[in-house]
Amino acid sequence: MAEPEIALAFGLLIAVGEVLRRGPVRTAPPGRGSGERASAPLGAAGALAYALLGAAGGRPTTHGVAQTVAVVAAACLAGLVPRVAGGRGAAADDLVRRVLTAGFAAACFQPLYNSGTLTGWLADGPAYPLFMVTVLALTALCDAVLAATLTRARTGWPYGPLLRDELRSLLGIGSAICATGVVISLGTAVAGLWALPVFCLPLLLTQFAFRRYAAVRATYRQTIASLARATEIAGYTRPGHARRVARLSRAVGRELGLGAADLDVLEYAALMHDIGQLSLLDPVPAGATAPLAPAEQRRIALLGGAVVRQTGVPEAVAVIVERQADPFRDQPVTARIVRTVNAYDDLAAESAGPGGPARALERLRRATAREYEPRVVEALARVLARGGRTA
Repeated sequence: MAEPEIALAFGLLIAVGEVLRRGPVRTAPPGRGSGERASAPLGAAGALAYALLGAAGGRPTTHGVAQTVAVVAAACLAGLVPRVAGGRGAAADDLVRRVLTAGFAAACFQPLYNSGTLTGWLADGPAYPLFMVTVLALTALCDAVLAATLTRARTGWPYGPLLRDELRSLLGIGSAICATGVVISLGTAVAGLWALPVFCLPLLLTQFAFRRYAAVRATYRQTIASLARATEIAGYTRPGHARRVARLSRAVGRELGLGAADLDVLEYAALMHDIGQLSLLDPVPAGATAPLAPAEQRRIALLGGAVVRQTGVPEAVAVIVERQADPFRDQPVTARIVRTVNAYDDLAAESAGPGGPARALERLRRATAREYEPRVVEALARVLARGGRTA
């Protein structure tokens, strides 16, 4: 092993980053499969810095691609030991992606540096760090493609929106990871291994800030879910109706290619779509509004929008709630999804027993000419078929 003390220092940094990894905020959010992907920004930055390390303390390094991959893999596995021992899961997908992306960056940088080609081309000056930034941009793109591919293989969701969400995430913590990786590599070249703790501190503080932000978002979702249960507690809707509609709506939205931000708004609106019934003197039996006259449906929807606006949620959520009873051609796609999924859950409850979901879906299909958008109904059918719920 070349420069074992440098490899040990970077391996320790990567392992500590894995230990401090931010785990999923919740394990089974509606329509998100197994939960939000965990992240270890400190470990990722350390892996990228080692892959792009050309010198340490003014002396050139000679480690290559194979040693980079071996050190990153061993450090990631070592960092997972405390998490596995604590029963927090191994996050195998993230580990494989970390090793592959570090290997990709090393393959773009190390052969050129060790052969002297890179220093011969760029010498000193701003061109050298610009080349490193370019390599990291390509590495980030590779990581986004790989992450979207893994999610697509695991869930069957459309690939385009998944890739778009991954690319958007690069503008947040992803850019901080890449910048820290470059800074650590350049700092180590001049100051030696002392650069590791000095330049990792800002990213570590950023990681804690993101953790607090994620906790606030989780609390926000729980608050909305609690508000949505008010209609169930009052006996206006069936138990679990809001959660089922939210889960299915998010899955249908994902099937139709909505992005992460739109899916969050859709989930909130689906959870609160029946909250207008709290304003009724005579509640609708079981909360099933689909059989009501269109004018009554719109009145209840407008009441729901007015209530939602008092809760402090985004304006887009209130718009979806109050427009779910409009003719579907005049609705945004999110309101069409809530309208369709809500009707499906009501009809499926009426058609209890074997074949009930299939009969409910068939009733929706017969009403697509005037009530529901065919594209949304077919997306719902695909989601139900994938989950084995149309039998």
